[in-house]
Amino acid sequence: MRIDILKALLEDVRDGKADIDTAMRRLRTLPYEDLKFARVDNHRPLRQGFPEVIYGEGKTPEQIVSIIDVLVKGHHNVLVTRCSRDVFDVIKEKFTSAEYNEPGRIAVIRQKIEDEKNKGMILVISAGTSDIGVAEEAAVTAEVLGNRVERLYDVGVAGLHRLIDNNELLLSARVIIVVAGMEGALPSIVGGLVDKPVIAVPTSIGYGASFHGISALLGMLNSCSSGVSVVNIDNGFGAGYIASLINRISGQ
Repeated sequence: MRIDILKALLEDVRDGKADIDTAMRRLRTLPYEDLKFARVDNHRPLRQGFPEVIYGEGKTPEQIVSIIDVLVKGHHNVLVTRCSRDVFDVIKEKFTSAEYNEPGRIAVIRQKIEDEKNKGMILVISAGTSDIGVAEEAAVTAEVLGNRVERLYDVGVAGLHRLIDNNELLLSARVIIVVAGMEGALPSIVGGLVDKPVIAVPTSIGYGASFHGISALLGMLNSCSSGVSVVNIDNGFGAGYIASLINRISGQ
């Protein structure tokens, strides 16, 4: 249940527009709704400010649709990460307003436009074109959480002038997400150019000795630039979520 809806319900009880039994019926699915295969956390928006996000891999389309149904009834925005096109087609049949970001493999149902007022910009950078999928997962996540997002793609260390040419954009961001595979060097360079948090996202892009992203992960963890933090391999969602939390706190 969204905070604004819960406040309205409590005000209705206070003002005599709703009785206790009515309020109890509307609150009966808090803190979670048991679907047997999943316990959907309806209480999460009250604790964390955003509803539960659905991780699509490993779930059947029918399970995902059932979870979405609970979230939609709670008037929440819905995010389904790691969602294939085939699964999205099933979602779209029931929820016609659903949107799909193909590179990021992320489905979105928007029921509420999050307020962007007094929030800075989150900049999402990808080192190469092959990193764009993970970068889009981060960007879409941050957008749905109510942030203004700019994208700067294919500016890796093999052609550093492409990054330097966008120095003004770098300096105008409040939080920067840097997505890179191979040796994972780009976050260190960005971290040395700006005075704001840099969230590094290693990707599994690279040849054999990149070990499916471990090389990039270790390179980022050993960054010599201050202000660089690291999320897990290919975890664009986690980076977008953390960037949103930083942006929200900074804007208060």
